[in-house]
Amino acid sequence: MGNSIDHTTVDTVSGIQVRAVSADEVAEWSRALNFGFLRPDVGPASELLHRLFEPGRMLAGFDGERQIATFRSFDAELTVPGGAVVPADAITNVTVSATHRRRGLLSAMMRRDLAAAAGRGSAVAILLAAEYNIYGRFGFGPATRGGGWNIDLRRSRGLRDGLPGVPGGRIDFVTMAELRELGADLYERWRRTQPGAINRSPVRWERNVGKIPVPGDEFKEPFAAVHRDADGTVTGLVTYRITNKWDHAYPDCTLTVDEFIALDLPTAVELWRLVLSVDWVARVDVRKLGPSDPLPLLLQDPRAATPHEDNSDMLWLRVLDVEAAFAARTYGAPGRVVLEIDDKLGYASGRWALEAAQDGTGRCVRTTDDADIALDASQLGSLYLGAETASKLASAALLTELRPGAAAAADLLLRTPVQAWTPTEF
Repeated sequence: MGNSIDHTTVDTVSGIQVRAVSADEVAEWSRALNFGFLRPDVGPASELLHRLFEPGRMLAGFDGERQIATFRSFDAELTVPGGAVVPADAITNVTVSATHRRRGLLSAMMRRDLAAAAGRGSAVAILLAAEYNIYGRFGFGPATRGGGWNIDLRRSRGLRDGLPGVPGGRIDFVTMAELRELGADLYERWRRTQPGAINRSPVRWERNVGKIPVPGDEFKEPFAAVHRDADGTVTGLVTYRITNKWDHAYPDCTLTVDEFIALDLPTAVELWRLVLSVDWVARVDVRKLGPSDPLPLLLQDPRAATPHEDNSDMLWLRVLDVEAAFAARTYGAPGRVVLEIDDKLGYASGRWALEAAQDGTGRCVRTTDDADIALDASQLGSLYLGAETASKLASAALLTELRPGAAAAADLLLRTPVQAWTPTEF
């Protein structure tokens, strides 16, 4: 399906022009982006921006010749419950200069991008929200959460005895070049098993391993290890950094896990055994782990793992194509619930029957039947991946139950054995 908005279209808001930037305006766009994110401008990341540039996908607000607002989007694949993927419009790099706020610039850029995304056939739009109260008015709702842990190794006493391992498997440290190739292949296999995960581009992997330099980012090569099974197939990886600290004559180091991917529990056990046994380390800081990950229960003393202070909402989602989005995912139980959706931008507005069959397939189609639940588009975004429940939203007065028991019935439909999560920031 073609883009519904011409790349050359110029919108005027409060005397400010909003339009797509050209290739020769990207360096100034980068400066405006850094300014909007309160970062000193250290020069454009020329190679990175050249690789990221897509006509029509980098937007800016122009006050004369000066760029005072930025916005970028790119196409992504989002894994949904059941392992299918849906096309997603991934939104990032959103800023408005402090001198030009409250003039409708964000609304203009967002409306323009969402209309183009719907025209391209994106089922959903996704973003990471720096501030909680901005994106609900555009129909986005928090759809995944983080699940990191801080582990005190002196208290944890390591892993439990009797956990499954990998006979004949091995762990090897790898170079950054090897990590780029092996990690990308492993991640592609893993992301199809995790609702909420998105694909990673080659550019992302090249940046992760320091191949693409970015001014202002001080790349420090991590320790990187991969796990292989007895046949030599890579089934997991971990990357980590160590803060070298001593308490007088005693080592008191912290190991920070940057990335942890395992295709199965035995692989995870082998990798955690490595991480929890590094010499001189007293604490392990795991910042990115899925909320369904069993890590604390693998320890001899699970109380030694405390929730990471950065645990919070992560991916935000808004539904653009209700039928395509809900037909792609699977469901936890058969049933039917009628939703009355209020969407200020119109994409999901109306009355919809969410129906699931015994085999886990389902659909969401328009209906004239009486509604069971009333909600707005942002709550629909929170429910879509199953990370939030209708019952909890109802108890917080964020959703209205029009038929007694309807929220609980919706929860049965939308439940998923693996909670939605993404380790990929964008």
